[in-house]
Amino acid sequence: MLKTWQIANTSAREIVFTDATSLDAVTRQLPEGYYSTFRTFDGCTRVLGLAAHLRRLYEPVSTPEVSASSLCRQLLTLLEPYRPDEARVRLIMTFQGQTYIAIEPLKRLPREVYENGVRAETTEMWRESPRLKSTAFIGASDPARKHIAQAGIFEALLVKDGKILEGMTSNFFYVVERDGTPPYIGTAHEDILLGITRQTVIEVARAQGLEVEYQPLKRDQLAAVSEAFITSSSRGIVPVVQVDDVTIGQGTPGAITKQLWSAYEAYVMEKAERISPAE
Repeated sequence: MLKTWQIANTSAREIVFTDATSLDAVTRQLPEGYYSTFRTFDGCTRVLGLAAHLRRLYEPVSTPEVSASSLCRQLLTLLEPYRPDEARVRLIMTFQGQTYIAIEPLKRLPREVYENGVRAETTEMWRESPRLKSTAFIGASDPARKHIAQAGIFEALLVKDGKILEGMTSNFFYVVERDGTPPYIGTAHEDILLGITRQTVIEVARAQGLEVEYQPLKRDQLAAVSEAFITSSSRGIVPVVQVDDVTIGQGTPGAITKQLWSAYEAYVMEKAERISPAE
């Protein structure tokens, strides 16, 4: 069950919303601010990139009402009922510094998603302030979210000036084969939210000896790429096998995507940070 609390330095007060069907539904009913979403590991005790998630939340707000240490302490306590399983967590801080934690049980994607890949659709929209993860974007993108859900499409890809920037809830990568030289992985770097999982995947790719180039893919170049995938904290690396009416590569997850998926999963189990009041 999805639950939400307003956080103080020494206590947490549960809030009951009229619509608690999703983290986005809850977020839309709170004052505007900033947020960060992630999944837990190791029985709700660890998070990949926890320090980065906290920086994303605290840096834009001048007067937070709750310290990061207190927030982590409260989070540990609130996660107890979700153990030994895992949870999906959203931290929200309003422009005025009020802090909220929303938690739901982690719903893992079916294995077929990773084995078969997903469909995506491009949409002419983008984040006005891409470096800030603002809750205002959730409301602004709601019509597009509803559309892809009704159409059975996994993700919407944001397009600006003909360039694919990122996913609505993810970052976007593609693979290009080159004659006589190894393939490279491409991803946009400007006009996007610099996702925490995105940075992890870039580090993992380079550790695997793969070249990563910061270059957005033009929509009319989709047919030329051999692989594509999206990344997010809750879902990891998800292969994309079709965008709009264009089949990506052979229409199945490619070798590099599979290689990265395996390496990323191993990295997560080793590097996820323990939730601690000292964070």
